[in-house]
Amino acid sequence: MVVSYKQRCARCKKNMVLVTANTHYAVCFDCQKSELAGEIKDPQMKAMFNIPDNLYQTNSFLRSIKINYLRYGKLSDKQIEAFKKTVEKLKAKA
Repeated sequence: MVVSYKQRCARCKKNMVLVTANTHYAVCFDCQKSELAGEIKDPQMKAMFNIPDNLYQTNSFLRSIKINYLRYGKLSDKQIEAFKKTVEKLKAKA
């Protein structure tokens, strides 16, 4: 079991973010919205990132993967696999 707690967002200092010991920089969904809003042209990636917003709101890992794709234009196979596994786990939990 992973211990998690709430901490204020490092950018806006008003929203609370659920963090674990591995979280180095806690940022809320509202502060990262502009970074997530880029256009994805690759149809495979567009389908992969087409998940409900509530998953992006609750999981900072999913947000970071999407931001990295929008910033660099590509992802490694391990990143893609980890993204898909995380989405499956979150959907099964809900």
